[in-house]
Amino acid sequence: MIATLRGYVEQESPSESPDAIAALVAMIAKDFVALGGRVRLHRFAGHGPVLQVDFAGPRGGPRVLLLGHTDTVYPPGTLRTMPWREDRGRLSGPGVFDMKAGIVQALFALKALLARAPLPCAVTVLLVPDEEIGSPASRTLTERLALKSSAVLVLEPAAGATGACKTARKGVARYTVRVHGRASHAGLDFERGASAIVEAAHQVLAIGGLCRVAQGLTLNPGVIAGGTRPNVVAESAEIVVDVRFLTASQGARVDAGIRKLRPHDPRCTLEILGGVERAPFVRSTATAKLYRMAAEAAERLGFELAETSVGGGSDGNLTAALGVPTLDGLGAVGDGAHASTEFVVARELPRRSALLAELMTTLAAL
Repeated sequence: MIATLRGYVEQESPSESPDAIAALVAMIAKDFVALGGRVRLHRFAGHGPVLQVDFAGPRGGPRVLLLGHTDTVYPPGTLRTMPWREDRGRLSGPGVFDMKAGIVQALFALKALLARAPLPCAVTVLLVPDEEIGSPASRTLTERLALKSSAVLVLEPAAGATGACKTARKGVARYTVRVHGRASHAGLDFERGASAIVEAAHQVLAIGGLCRVAQGLTLNPGVIAGGTRPNVVAESAEIVVDVRFLTASQGARVDAGIRKLRPHDPRCTLEILGGVERAPFVRSTATAKLYRMAAEAAERLGFELAETSVGGGSDGNLTAALGVPTLDGLGAVGDGAHASTEFVVARELPRRSALLAELMTTLAAL
């Protein structure tokens, strides 16, 4: 498992690098084909390929969707400063935790089941190339395959040192606020200008004022850019805002609040782009039932499996919103997602893989 994971990690796969993702997908597809999977690649302009691998099961039986992604948040060349490392039981490298180890665990879960007997249920593995940027290309395909499935098991990382499953997630929205001002010479005609940067500063404060942290609603103006030169009053600026919310009503309220933003300087104008990307993943009765099945499977394997709610979104939000039974956080145990400290705990790889296999077997018996 470690050798396979190292190969995947050392093939970098940033969301914005379709060719790099295609190279990783070729490696992963080869491994699943060796198990007898039927591979299909879905191509979308500007993105790496979506990998779909289908495994047959008993006629008329359930179908399980194993859902994950091949893209990472790290730019090309990150391996030079963040190389693969094995140190005191920890495996490190870009994307090792989020979520290449989850793919390896799914591969070996299927390998173990097939070594014992035919698969107890039909399985579709779906690995998308754009989850880290909101799944703009793959969303429709994910939803279509989810609706054909009895359950969705999401290979995203587990939560915390105990490896808890994720039975609820916040919704996610993203907005770009473009500010249009009026350029002028900062020394000769300062008064004739209308600074888009100064206006953007006012808008950042207004956006921050929409936060309700105690209620689980957060808005983060995470990127701001504007202007051309120090001696030019800025004609344009841009703010990119990440929003997390617990309920659909919160999402609707914050969307209305963002769209009601008005210029502080009447000479400036605002252009607002974006909106809700993922509805909240609510802990439904179906999700609770899936979690209980997983917890019982873990108990049979000799460990406890907790559940939790997290602020990050995933493609599990998409499938849960359709009413398809969805359980998230079945991937690796580790920490440091999206950071230079990202790692997985090596000894947990086979145990989490066994959990997946046991859960698929349980689902087949229903």
